[in-house]
Amino acid sequence: MDLEAAKQELEEFIPHVRNIAECSIRKMAGKDLSRFKQFKEQGLAVRFGKFSQKENDQIRKNIEEFLSITGIDSAEKLLFTSRYPEEQRYINRLKAKHHFCDKLSEGIPRPWRLVYYRAKKIFDPNNYKGRYTKAEQEELKKYHALHGNDWKMISEMMSRSSLSVAMKYSQIKSAVNYGPWSKEEIRKLMLAVEEVIRKRVGMEDANSRSSSENSGTDRLIDQETLYQKLPWTEIEAKVGTRHWRQCKQKWMIILTNKMTKGQPSYRGTKAVEAKISLIKRLHEMQVEDYSEVKWEELTDIIGNVPVGYIQSKFYKLKVTSVPFWQKKTFSEIIDYLYEKKLPELEEML
Repeated sequence: MDLEAAKQELEEFIPHVRNIAECSIRKMAGKDLSRFKQFKEQGLAVRFGKFSQKENDQIRKNIEEFLSITGIDSAEKLLFTSRYPEEQRYINRLKAKHHFCDKLSEGIPRPWRLVYYRAKKIFDPNNYKGRYTKAEQEELKKYHALHGNDWKMISEMMSRSSLSVAMKYSQIKSAVNYGPWSKEEIRKLMLAVEEVIRKRVGMEDANSRSSSENSGTDRLIDQETLYQKLPWTEIEAKVGTRHWRQCKQKWMIILTNKMTKGQPSYRGTKAVEAKISLIKRLHEMQVEDYSEVKWEELTDIIGNVPVGYIQSKFYKLKVTSVPFWQKKTFSEIIDYLYEKKLPELEEML
């Protein structure tokens, strides 16, 4: 299949496929397209974003079954074969013979590569080693100076996962300001967000209309474009003095203030009413996982606010109200809020 044909077929399942690198598109055409068509026949849409508990359990099941079929004695050997050079060739032959790609992604309507990355995160024993010491942070800076963004090599040298070292370096690569935002920092943030949004809108226009049709026109930007899936690491680099999470949080505050025209939307009695409505609506949804919540349907609880704003309010409610919330499933957290916190809030109101 040529590249343009692959894009056209994949576009049905992945609307943003034309913004993906060509080499990735070719791989998806080979490994994923037939799977996507099968899922469509089953009435399942291709998913992105956070993995649900059900999907994580399916990955574990697929790995266990593959280990049973092949006799490979651990998930680490299967997913991090290069760590075992003496067995590497033998394990790779078994993976090819028993179609590892197909088996790993079985029953999960996502691109194979995303399932593979998720499996590596779940089963990497180096992924849960606690906070970085000051010595480790200095080591990380030194290794990055020598090897650049070769996170695989750096992860092996530090006995940490690739994702862990990459994320940690993003945090420590420059002096981060943790104080109040200055006017200059806010200006840089606004310019950075505007630049990436204009770039995105321009790419969408280029795909839908010719450049001559676009010339001299300025497209209205819908609200979702202002906050959904912005490239925060790119924005972090443009701001220069703030971590990407700080940039995201500050932008949500700015955007919320603009969307509500500066009117307080989550204080006093309004905040209590919003918490009550949020708990009731989440309980009525009866979803099993955070990723299944249609957050955009809940924004009216507070008013005209970004989805990220109401998600942040739910996170704060969960952390401050649910004991040992880290050890509870999403549905258990909602049940606790409904049974324990809701009566308190109603009495307070």
